Amino acid sequence: MLALLAPASAAADSVLTPARAAVLGAVQGLTEFLPISSSAHLYVIPKLLHWTYEGVAFDVALHGGTLVALLLAFWRDWWGLARDAVAGNAVARAGARRMWLWLAAATVPGAVAGKLLEQAAEDRLRSLPLQAVMLLVFGALLWAADRFLPTGRDDSKPGWGTALGMGCAQALALVPGVSRSGITITAGRMSGLSRVAAARLSFLLATPITLGAVLLKLRHLPHDVPPGTLAVGVVSSAVVGVVAIRGLLRWLQHAGFGVFFAYRAALALILFAAVLRP
Repeated sequence: MLALLAPASAAADSVLTPARAAVLGAVQGLTEFLPISSSAHLYVIPKLLHWTYEGVAFDVALHGGTLVALLLAFWRDWWGLARDAVAGNAVARAGARRMWLWLAAATVPGAVAGKLLEQAAEDRLRSLPLQAVMLLVFGALLWAADRFLPTGRDDSKPGWGTALGMGCAQALALVPGVSRSGITITAGRMSGLSRVAAARLSFLLATPITLGAVLLKLRHLPHDVPPGTLAVGVVSSAVVGVVAIRGLLRWLQHAGFGVFFAYRAALALILFAAVLRP
């Protein structure tokens, strides 16, 4: 296992086949919504398999699949918000418009941080030691926030404090290993939301920030990636993403985040061992 994490050399295979795109798409779809960090896995998995890392632009292109997954999983929520904002009764209209404002405000910190730290996220935040630390620290924080705080409220109306807190937390997900879903769910639990309510709000927040990232990065996608190969990765990401969303929401109805912390800790230890080995 540790040998697989050795630095890539001429032995690394640089051919991005449809099969590999499907694997990476599945990795993206699964790890984007489970609180285990998609950015870390999209960097580490190619290292494990001696594949060339395709770069941040390709990773973000795969987010197009998770964007589709989010829209498929929550289209009723978005349709209801859009409808009520213009055609609902006075109470529903006011509630929907507040929700749109909350989501917009919560998206701003991540969008600003993404623009300001775009180059750093691609060049200087991809080291294995940093990813290992982030996996361990923020996995422990998620577990502790869920384990030691009250059960929380099942509330679909977060309020300004919760929305802004989760929005600021979302900006931290630029660092690989943090996990966007993990850190926003942590912030939601610390704001008093239940597990399921925090996860649902985390997924709603993911939609605008993912759309922005895809639009921003698509122009940087390498021109040598065949459209058919990219499509395979996006479809794989979308299908697995829908399964991951529904699976996590069901899981959180009766269980917590201990299993995810254990997984993150194990992966962090593997990365530490790989870095420290002679």
